[in-house]
Amino acid sequence: MEFSSPLEKTAPPVQAHRQAGPPLGVEPILDAPVLERERPAAPAGGGQSRKLPKAGLDGAGAGIATPGGAHRPPGLFRSAGFRFAVLFAVLFATAALVLVGALWLVTAGTLDRQTDMAIRSDALALVERFREGGTTSLVEAIEERLAVDVENDSIYLLVTADTDRRLAGNLNRWPVAWEPTENWFRTRVVHDGAETEARLHKIELPELRLLIGRDDTERRRLQQLLTEGVLSTSGIAVTLAFLGAWLMRRAMQARMRPAFATAAAIAGGDLSSRVALTGRDDEFDRLAATMNTMLDRIGTLMDGVRGVSDAIAHDLRTPIARARAKLEDALASAGRPATPEGAALRAAVERGIADLDGIARIFRALLRIAEAEAGARRAAFATFDLVPVLADAGEIYEAAAEARGQRLTTELPEKLELSGDRDLLLQAVANLLDNAIKFTPPGGEVRLSATATADGIEVAVEDDGPGMPPTDRGKAGRRFFRADEARATPGSGLGLALVQAVAGLHAGELVLEDADPDRTPPGMRVVLRLPSA
Repeated sequence: MEFSSPLEKTAPPVQAHRQAGPPLGVEPILDAPVLERERPAAPAGGGQSRKLPKAGLDGAGAGIATPGGAHRPPGLFRSAGFRFAVLFAVLFATAALVLVGALWLVTAGTLDRQTDMAIRSDALALVERFREGGTTSLVEAIEERLAVDVENDSIYLLVTADTDRRLAGNLNRWPVAWEPTENWFRTRVVHDGAETEARLHKIELPELRLLIGRDDTERRRLQQLLTEGVLSTSGIAVTLAFLGAWLMRRAMQARMRPAFATAAAIAGGDLSSRVALTGRDDEFDRLAATMNTMLDRIGTLMDGVRGVSDAIAHDLRTPIARARAKLEDALASAGRPATPEGAALRAAVERGIADLDGIARIFRALLRIAEAEAGARRAAFATFDLVPVLADAGEIYEAAAEARGQRLTTELPEKLELSGDRDLLLQAVANLLDNAIKFTPPGGEVRLSATATADGIEVAVEDDGPGMPPTDRGKAGRRFFRADEARATPGSGLGLALVQAVAGLHAGELVLEDADPDRTPPGMRVVLRLPSA
């Protein structure tokens, strides 16, 4: 479908071969998209909607389904930088905890071993004194040790085996918590009038029991301080680990940001954008250089393909216009036919003129699509109110809908500010309305509406036609796409490709969905989403 100005006309119109079409000022739509199929009700699941990707590098629907969707930063838990950062944090924290734990075990174990070695050495010496001099010598040895115990941390107790009568030592009685089967144990004892923690060793002698130990209070306090230090150090290590992980993630995002920005620019139509290099020649720079080489190659190929397509479309317009003018002149000079053969010849010439008009419209549509995909019309962007544009499109197609026994209704707000190309947006909406009218049965309704949303503006065109299977909606934006069931329907399959190119030029998107999934047939609802000014 093309809106055309008088400058686009290459020859006066020939009314004899024109079919009924849209109102004055709009050419017959031969390149409108085939959105709906001549088929029964949509299959189950037809209520699903399908976003058409924005026009990408190949102009055939490759691209991004939502504006910026490909370069939007991923969620925290889906981010590769987050996973690498967590791995770094776990490894760092684990190493720190293992180091601190090993330090604690070595230090605490050394204190316990020193205490046990002192008790064992003292026990061997006292047992030797008992063997040499008996009980009296053992009592004297204990008293000597207590007399020289300046730190007052030694514990001794010598009792009789049968009556537990105290013979020597600085404990009043045998510890109550002692288990007869244990030779080494730890318990609390009353030592010099104060209750303390003690490490004790029991020795069985003939008719005697000897208890040797050390006051463990200071060592326990030292171990507690060491434990507190280990816990504090572990907390600091974990905090530093996650701080380092956060910094690592930020650094990775900073290094990848140029690639994201380049991808966003290319998705927006700027195929000349390239990833900036830092000059460090690291992995990120090599990746950027590889991406730039790839983009250069893709740009060269696409320029060649687009140049050939545009050159064909542009260069063929002149011979087509010349051929049409000659046919028009032939019709004008031939006059009215006098024989049936002359009438048949005149009808054939008129059909040829109509076919040439259709070919010319296809070429103009291809050129407009190429301009939109290349971003050539972005320089003409201006801020304007979209509501009058939509109202004009609705008014233009209202008569066409009435001629087919249909009803076209509009629901528009008072104002919708938008920055874009007014002519291209009018063309896109007109394509959608023409398609809706084409597939809506007599007595049906076509609805044009627009609303302002939190993300921008939504323009919707709904109809009561047969709708489209969800499997075909992803292909509907490709150039010349027509399903087998719609081959007999007038059109070239370029209308929706143009609408999609216009949406991509304006950083918008196109969504196809059922108008009413619970209805048979479900109809079609096409939504053009655009960012607001």
